Amino acid sequence: VRQARKAHEPEPIMAALLSELAGANGITVHLRGDRRHIQERDLKLLRQVVSTKLNVEMAATREMVEIATQIKPDQVTLVPETPDELTTTGGLDVIRHSSSIENVIKLLTESGICNSLFIDSDLEQVNEACKIGAQAIEINTGPYAEASEGIARDQQLDKVRCVANEASQMELTVLAGHGLTYVNVQPITTVKKIEELNIGHSIISRAVLVGITQAVSEMLHLIDN
Repeated sequence: VRQARKAHEPEPIMAALLSELAGANGITVHLRGDRRHIQERDLKLLRQVVSTKLNVEMAATREMVEIATQIKPDQVTLVPETPDELTTTGGLDVIRHSSSIENVIKLLTESGICNSLFIDSDLEQVNEACKIGAQAIEINTGPYAEASEGIARDQQLDKVRCVANEASQMELTVLAGHGLTYVNVQPITTVKKIEELNIGHSIISRAVLVGITQAVSEMLHLIDN
């Protein structure tokens, strides 16, 4: 919203602090190459004030690695990124880009930054992620969220569950996110191997109507129950 108007508000730092006060266990931001969302100024300030966990989504590029190693968030989640997308549309192809992603993982690890790879519900991608030294995976729940309720959605949930179980067996930390809302989040919470959910758009959309403190509290209530 701020960047759409090239304005000074709303202030993402305040949103992060209010989210933490409401019970959020971490703050996730996406620093894009085109800077359409979070700016480097925001990232520097967030590093100073976030007291839970600061997770930065970014592409596996030299520019982004340099920024991450300077600011040192708690975690970096590597995501695919294309200039014309509205939002992230799919998981990383870890198999195709194995060598370059492995190099980024090495640089992040040397800087003391935990890494996570945003991937689709594909066991081959999980195997490759483990092979190149990933510490965590974030399962793309977009296909689950977009599936019609009923058999189609149940099938996508089964895929998420299968990948989560396999990744856990490989001693990877299992996270999940993308497209999760107040309506569809609860079935995902039945996947016990998932340790963390990253939910952004739905909470911020709700916050426009009821305030960010209540929006975060309502989502936490659904997840915890």
